Amino acid sequence: MAHLLGAHNLHLEYPTKVVLEAVTVGIEDGDRIGIVGRNGDGKSTLIGLLSGRLSPDGGSVVARKGLRVGMLDQSDQISPDLTITEAVVGTGAKHEWARDPKIRDVLEGLLSDVSWDARIGDLSGGQSRRVSLAALLVEEWDVLFLDEPTNHLDVTGVAWLAQHVNSRWPKGTGALVVVTHDRWFLDATTQMTWEVHDATMDIFEGGYAAYILQRVERDRSSAVTEAKRQNLLKKELAWLRRGAPARTAKPKFRIDAANALISDVPEIRDPVTLAKMSTTRLGKKVIELEDVGVTLGDRVIVKPFTWRLAPGERTGILGANGAGKTTVLKLLEGSQEPTVGKIGRGSTVNLSLLDQRLATLDHVKNDRVSEVIARHKTTYKADGVEMTPGQLLERLGFSSAHLSARVFELSGGQRRRLQFLLELLREPNVLLLDEPTNDLDTDMLRAMEDLLDTWPGTLIVVSHDRYLLERITDQQYAIVDGEFRHVPGGVDQYLQWEQAHSIKRDSKASEVSTPASSAAPVPSGSLRPGSKEHREAEKEHALLRRKISKLATELVALDHAVASMDQSDYEALGKLAEKRAGLESERQAQEEKWLELEIALER
Repeated sequence: MAHLLGAHNLHLEYPTKVVLEAVTVGIEDGDRIGIVGRNGDGKSTLIGLLSGRLSPDGGSVVARKGLRVGMLDQSDQISPDLTITEAVVGTGAKHEWARDPKIRDVLEGLLSDVSWDARIGDLSGGQSRRVSLAALLVEEWDVLFLDEPTNHLDVTGVAWLAQHVNSRWPKGTGALVVVTHDRWFLDATTQMTWEVHDATMDIFEGGYAAYILQRVERDRSSAVTEAKRQNLLKKELAWLRRGAPARTAKPKFRIDAANALISDVPEIRDPVTLAKMSTTRLGKKVIELEDVGVTLGDRVIVKPFTWRLAPGERTGILGANGAGKTTVLKLLEGSQEPTVGKIGRGSTVNLSLLDQRLATLDHVKNDRVSEVIARHKTTYKADGVEMTPGQLLERLGFSSAHLSARVFELSGGQRRRLQFLLELLREPNVLLLDEPTNDLDTDMLRAMEDLLDTWPGTLIVVSHDRYLLERITDQQYAIVDGEFRHVPGGVDQYLQWEQAHSIKRDSKASEVSTPASSAAPVPSGSLRPGSKEHREAEKEHALLRRKISKLATELVALDHAVASMDQSDYEALGKLAEKRAGLESERQAQEEKWLELEIALER
């Protein structure tokens, strides 16, 4: 493998802290690297130095001559006056860049829900973030650095991004370096893990699951035993081996070693005991939604559905951005009244909602952390053991010094953890979590999951973090085209549904635009805006774009299949080559139609 860039003896410090000390590392062609570590330990700083965005106080970074380096950082730097199209592909005519299937795939994968003519300044923070990611991905890079790329992506978007980076370069070429708290994404895209801690860095082979095993082995053999951290890691490893079937075949670690490490680790949850405890606290009736639906104006947010929550139920809710997930949580909480149907609540229900906003701490922002927690109960039971709020804070990564800090002085991740702790101290028996992973690193996610493992109540979670959903919930529901449905096959089945519904929507669009797509020829002249012909051409234009994107995805999958086959099986290879030729021919024909329409619509 060719050497792309390397860092030697990197040193960087701030007035009060040494961030990195004597770090030496290299990146080779074909590397797929995930970076993990606690918030503030220097993950973003490291990729800033390697990408050239930051300059070290000592040491050097040397890159191969002519190396193309792309970087997505956590700040958006796009002019608010540009349109989405201008920000992503520049000011050229559409047919000039639309010939590239990769550009169309990026736009469709990240920005299909917004108008490409919208101004950046009019977008939400999440939409603007996706524009920045799209603008990066349409360019050609030898090394791609991504800092929290899954922020503001839903489950479908995260799956698309994983597929994109996995097929972006031919095998053994290009390099990906990603900082993310999304552990499913790490396992899906990386083959090496760098752990940044205590101003230095350790390197582990494999993705996140393999890193967990090696870290347990390292800590166990170390002279310094970290019992609390070890237990959390072993517990997570037990889930990785015993949990979702799709995960057991993927981690690149020795199965025998994993089984030996977890031989004495009990199941992460005892569902029978938790169900009994939850029934005792809640009674048999929790929250019952009978034929409940929500409509705002002419828009149907959620079609009528019936759902009866059970004591101890642990459910994840899936859906695209804007599908209505938060609306369902508000229905459960009571802050959203249904347009139709009725909601009944048990008399013993004590509900708590951890939402995406930190505004719930605004009224105590000038108070010290110790003062805030002192207003709540003095003990909390976890794993059958009574713990003080101070012990809980320590378990969630706070030091004793943080107790005297004022709330506004805490980082975003620390405020998030304090918010979570305060909700637990209220002793709710129904807990609603809306995107709880925001601002948390992987260590803190493990601590949160560990506390929730023994929490004996009804738990409903909305999150784009696939790993978290599979880890702390026992079943999933999804909102697809306004329908609230049970997903017995979990996230994988939901993604299949989403793909099927996308094809169905395309088919309906095709039926509506039949005059433009079949009977009528592609217009050779200009189309008067607003005319029937213009509207039909626009529908056909959008439909062709989706068809071309789908064909491009199928071609990538076919290429991967060929690469993994026995190259001496000429008969099978010949059949796949014939199939590929047919798909490529179909794509070229669709692209020609698309470009003709594009030119006609531009005139």
